[in-house]
Amino acid sequence: MKKAILAFILIAAIAAYFVFDLGQVLSLENFKASQADIVAAKDANPVLYITGFFILYVAVTGLSIPGAAIMSLVAGALFGVVLGTIIVSFASTIGATLAFLSARFVLRDWVQGKFGERLRAIDDGLEKDGAFYLFTLRLIPVFPFFVINLLMGLTRIKTRTFFWVSQLGMLPATVVFVNAGTQISRIDSTAGLLSPTLIASFAALALFPWVAKGIVALVKRSRG
Repeated sequence: MKKAILAFILIAAIAAYFVFDLGQVLSLENFKASQADIVAAKDANPVLYITGFFILYVAVTGLSIPGAAIMSLVAGALFGVVLGTIIVSFASTIGATLAFLSARFVLRDWVQGKFGERLRAIDDGLEKDGAFYLFTLRLIPVFPFFVINLLMGLTRIKTRTFFWVSQLGMLPATVVFVNAGTQISRIDSTAGLLSPTLIASFAALALFPWVAKGIVALVKRSRG
């Protein structure tokens, strides 16, 4: 019964996003058109705006609806690089963890019953190297974050591991987007923010833990 209620709430919230065209509210064009008024209101009530923005970001990522990338830019425009990065880093990780837990609570048992044997092999691998796999996926922005949240929820990876690895792995892209947001007037879309060179740099960084692990294993074998 609890699973059905949670599933209904999630579906209703996502449906409301599309029915009421809330994507327009979270659009880059809408913010730029009202930027002066929003900044003035934020300056008058900074704590209220920080709190409200944080909660909204958690809701957007927790419900896996579009808008997180735009909100990261807005964070840079409203709060600057340092505070904006702190807000987005924690809000995105908390929201991602809520999506992760929702998928685990609603779908894990069904998937386990349907694909038990296949899932067991994946679970065994993630139990051993889950942090490495997740870190790699988080650092390469070509993989949609919301898909990672939902898929990881179907595995046995520990929640605390998911949280800290996600926060660490999403941090580089967060800094890029928040920093870009400080010049939001020059940005027309998020498409060009992650260049092939930047993505390649993230990929190289994602491979580093695997290389380090391989070197450690070789050293241990040579000593053994």
